[in-house]
Amino acid sequence: MADQSLIQELEAAAQSEATRKSYAQALRHFQFWGGQVPSTATVVASYIAELSQSHKTATIAHRLIAIHHAHQKAGHPSPVMTTKVKAVMQGIRRTSGTAQRRVRALVKDDLIEALLLSDQQAPNKAARDRAVLLVGFAGAFRRSELVGICVEHLNFVDAGVEILLPRSKTDQEGQGRTVFIPYALSARCPVKALKDWMKQANIETGLVFRSISRHDHIGSRLTAQSVALIVKAAMGRVRGQEAEHYSGHSLRAGYVTQATLAGLPTFQIKEVTGHRSDATLAKYIRPVQRRKVPSLL
Repeated sequence: MADQSLIQELEAAAQSEATRKSYAQALRHFQFWGGQVPSTATVVASYIAELSQSHKTATIAHRLIAIHHAHQKAGHPSPVMTTKVKAVMQGIRRTSGTAQRRVRALVKDDLIEALLLSDQQAPNKAARDRAVLLVGFAGAFRRSELVGICVEHLNFVDAGVEILLPRSKTDQEGQGRTVFIPYALSARCPVKALKDWMKQANIETGLVFRSISRHDHIGSRLTAQSVALIVKAAMGRVRGQEAEHYSGHSLRAGYVTQATLAGLPTFQIKEVTGHRSDATLAKYIRPVQRRKVPSLL
């Protein structure tokens, strides 16, 4: 019989580190509220009913999944699967709706304006932010993918750069995929921006994108949240208070929007974004297509 510690290790490996952290955070919130594992249907139903007054439906659903997972892991019956909790959750969905918040796509014109003002920052921060924005957009990267890029993942070729992603959100088994970013003829070339940043920061190994202090000193790993802050700050210089509608995901959404406007076929867009599902990609494409519908009046 396999060792129990080995079984636990393999079970943990079935989930990504980000998922485990997310579940742990959600469970801590439930416990801080007064819940515990094991819990009852009445307690969990009361918890989500209270959450419905201040939280989004998607957040509540995520916390239910975390509570359910914690009970399963501990070998307890899950109160989340009871008729009572399901009925309360259904009521929340009908009352609050299930539409997800859509961040605004950062399209080419936005990017150009943001880049024009990025040089107002200190030299290292300006070079890094320029590379983050251009590479993040051109590669349609998720935040976690962008900050995880290492020098060892880069292969510069005559036409551009190949970036290996050893693992991503839709590739939990680590099969990996490669994103190619071509050189651009304009001054907004993502490959040149990447090279300029690496040369200026003297980055020859390890993580490509690093944190930068307020004194413009280069630090360690850049976090996924920092990408969102870089985007918001860049758009804040351009759009002012409208920057709250942008996030790190705006770069990825912006690529899909711009590619759709340029008439790229779906299969080519998927080669860059890594989307496996046409239905998921269509969530980005349909709003663009709707804007092309002509008036009949």
